[in-house]
Amino acid sequence: MRALDATLHPRDGVAVFNRVYLAVTEAVDRYVDSGAFADRHAAITLDVRFAQRYLDAVGAVAEERRPPACWRPLFQFRRHPGVRPLQFALAGINAHIGHDLALAVVDTCRTLDCAPAELEDEFDTVGDLLVSLEERIRDDLMPGPDLLQIVDPLTHLLGSWSLERARDAAWTAARALWALRELPDIAEEFTEHLDTAVGLAGRMLLTPLAEPPLRS
Repeated sequence: MRALDATLHPRDGVAVFNRVYLAVTEAVDRYVDSGAFADRHAAITLDVRFAQRYLDAVGAVAEERRPPACWRPLFQFRRHPGVRPLQFALAGINAHIGHDLALAVVDTCRTLDCAPAELEDEFDTVGDLLVSLEERIRDDLMPGPDLLQIVDPLTHLLGSWSLERARDAAWTAARALWALRELPDIAEEFTEHLDTAVGLAGRMLLTPLAEPPLRS
């Protein structure tokens, strides 16, 4: 992610999300080093599987292949002048939490030969960390002190999405996919619908907006 950040223009929407996600992974690393996770190995495995799905999407675009549907809006709108940095950050978080996290839990369960319930503590710790960082992300990327005025359309857009709800939905999806592991056709269909639904939410979050109103 550091290498990717060095190659992207700072205002590129993917660069905006990448900086946010790099901060998150560094925070997770500090938690691991501090012993905050009950199972250090499980936490590291989940973190690696989780990050790999984002990096795979970046790699697909670099190789001119189609990334998962959840990531397509961010890559399609990454240079749109009417999309604000906070929208890029939240669209990336939406794709990564809403789709990738559920699949990363299943990947980790297969790697460690365990059920999702055995990863719940690690999942909750990572989720709590993400939620705690959301407010800081919003503060860092707000375009000005009047952002949350009722007349600003971004106020309404941000109110339609919640990281905490996305995290809860990801846990439910992971449990569902694990239960469907011996029904691969149904599991694949479920995964495709999850990918599409998260992509639609991402497209909504990237709705081009007018500039925020100036102070009078």
